[in-house]
Amino acid sequence: MIPLDMPDRPCRPTPWAAAGALALLALAGCGGGDGALPQLGAATGAPLSGTCTELPGRLSALANTRITGGSTVAAGTLTVAGQPVPEHCLVTGMMFERTSAVDGQNYAISFEMRLPRAWNGRFFHQGNGGIDGNVSTATGSFGGGPTTHALLQGFAVLSSDAGHRAAQGSAWGIDPQARLDYGYQAVGKLTPMAKSLVQTAYGKGPDRSYFGGCSNGGRHAMVAAARYPDQYDGYLAGAPGFNLPKAAVANIASAQRLITVATDPANLSTSFTVAERALLSSRVLARCDALDGATDGLVQDTGACQAAFSIANDVPTCSGARDGSCLSAAQKTAIAPRFSGSLTSSGQQVYSSFPYDSGHGAAGIAFWMFTAPLALDSGAVGHIFKTPPEAANLNGPAFSLGANIDTLVAQINATNATYTESGMSFMTPPDPTNLGAMKNRGAKMLVYHGVSDAIFSVDDTARWYDGLRAANGGDASNFARFFRVPGMGHCSGGPATDQFDPLSALVAWVEQGSAPERLIAAARGPGNAAAANADLPAGWAANRTRPLCPYPTVARYNGSGSLEDAASFSCR
Repeated sequence: MIPLDMPDRPCRPTPWAAAGALALLALAGCGGGDGALPQLGAATGAPLSGTCTELPGRLSALANTRITGGSTVAAGTLTVAGQPVPEHCLVTGMMFERTSAVDGQNYAISFEMRLPRAWNGRFFHQGNGGIDGNVSTATGSFGGGPTTHALLQGFAVLSSDAGHRAAQGSAWGIDPQARLDYGYQAVGKLTPMAKSLVQTAYGKGPDRSYFGGCSNGGRHAMVAAARYPDQYDGYLAGAPGFNLPKAAVANIASAQRLITVATDPANLSTSFTVAERALLSSRVLARCDALDGATDGLVQDTGACQAAFSIANDVPTCSGARDGSCLSAAQKTAIAPRFSGSLTSSGQQVYSSFPYDSGHGAAGIAFWMFTAPLALDSGAVGHIFKTPPEAANLNGPAFSLGANIDTLVAQINATNATYTESGMSFMTPPDPTNLGAMKNRGAKMLVYHGVSDAIFSVDDTARWYDGLRAANGGDASNFARFFRVPGMGHCSGGPATDQFDPLSALVAWVEQGSAPERLIAAARGPGNAAAANADLPAGWAANRTRPLCPYPTVARYNGSGSLEDAASFSCR
């Protein structure tokens, strides 16, 4: 419900929300079909009280917290797409400093918080990617070369390392408390501290609080929506790896298959070369591009494509040497389970299927297919997710290529006297489709995911959303919406229109009741204000736009109009 110190306001757009909507969004009318759900009011700003340098002295009463710095960041020190970020305060600190009784290492939850002088009354908790370990710059950014972020818009923004240091590699997973902090407990500890800090800095707490991130940051947002539904009003989850332990094991299983067809056993990428991945994408486009009514280099109707495309039949099988124009029969056997979903020896799906799409030839795919399973997933599974963990000096490639997949699946679900929560317990939402507490207080969730993501599958996110719909009478759109981004890889890139502003859409929905009927996404061609996308096909307009449609609708060509313009497409 609406806090007593935050009276509800009539449903009307603020100048800030209206500007964001006009720039990048097409929004539904006020109310958004929310029915009986509470309508939260809009945030109101306040000026910063005092100076940045004296602020740490006023924060000494924060529980379990040591403030380590306070300074002024001059206007223009940070920029977004050429726009200078206004002057703000930077506060740094550490929470729950301790020495582990398990591995003898020192731990703390390190953080930074950036506080605008011209504050808009909102708090943004930035979920960071990978296995955390670094305090990323607290801007509240999101993927795809954004032209804005939360700090630029006037939010107070928090970032943390989730309770461990990158210098420890993945071996910090040997400490059981570090596992729990990374999974979810750091968020529970940081949130009240950050709100108290805001209260001290501005003389009032945040009117509206948001949590957002992509990849592991999207996982953090999903977990927060389930575990801390009363602490945030809006949850922004990009490419949410909410089944991260399963995804990591499945990627290891894929590497074990791919190494069998590598022409150089020391180089996993020789199993599926650049030319061969581009061939797969071209064959997917040949079969699926026109299914949405437009032949434009994008597969909008993902579901129809999976039914239409067959790697066995639609990609030539080599009759001789591999030359980039075909795949060998052995390659098809090794690659196909990436898309259908890796299985255990008993036929149990390890993680999820992945869709065939147009982005398999993009540069970023190689990292997730060939580097990540040996250099990243090995440590994540070996040290952090499985019980018991491996020794600190784990050999990543040897671990991944030699592991028994059935054993890993059992170990990410295992516990013992030291590790009392399994990897699948501390990393995932406890009941992903039960978001009633969040829903019933008027909070909203916006999820987006690239269809060509090679590490976290958009199919897994769609399966979650289907479950959420089923748990809410067949329709969850009054509090949660999911947008697929055709061609986009992991959080950004790929042959895609990957530049869009989901944060403005979420704020307008939470505070004005304007549910996003579609998001307008743009390509990042040469001269883009944020950054050019190297994966953009040469034949596309540099500023091509497309609507991103709420699942399960699809962007379909209207039959007339420019193929470079979102106005020529409708969500249906």
